[in-house]
Amino acid sequence: MPDASQEIAKKAAHLLADSYVLYLKTHNFHWNVTGPMFSTLHLMFETQYNELALAVDEIAERIRALGVPAPGTYTEFLELSSVKETAGIPKATEMIRILAEDGRKVVESARALVKAAEAGGDDATADLAIRRIELHQKNVWMLSAHLE
Repeated sequence: MPDASQEIAKKAAHLLADSYVLYLKTHNFHWNVTGPMFSTLHLMFETQYNELALAVDEIAERIRALGVPAPGTYTEFLELSSVKETAGIPKATEMIRILAEDGRKVVESARALVKAAEAGGDDATADLAIRRIELHQKNVWMLSAHLE
């Protein structure tokens, strides 16, 4: 099981990094969104970054429960994350597209964690990852609906 815990923690660290970079990006877009959808997007982005702030703590604490140090620096997060920073301030519709695309990346990270957790018999981590999948799929749907 120690080897399984290490692999699970590694996948969880990737999910943590993806979630933290998405948190920062969503918060940035919340601060800087403009245009006719300002009020709607400002509030939606706020809801999403607040949820991500809670999620990163839960994911990091799960990593610690597995007996592994949680990554906690921007350098580590950027190295581990499939979600990348966005330079500049995109237009509102581009913000939506970017966040939806990044949400899909987080879903993939969470799926990888589910597989590792199930293979290692770690139901608690699998449950955490499944909840992340559900939330991010909902966010992707809500974001994408603004582009139709």
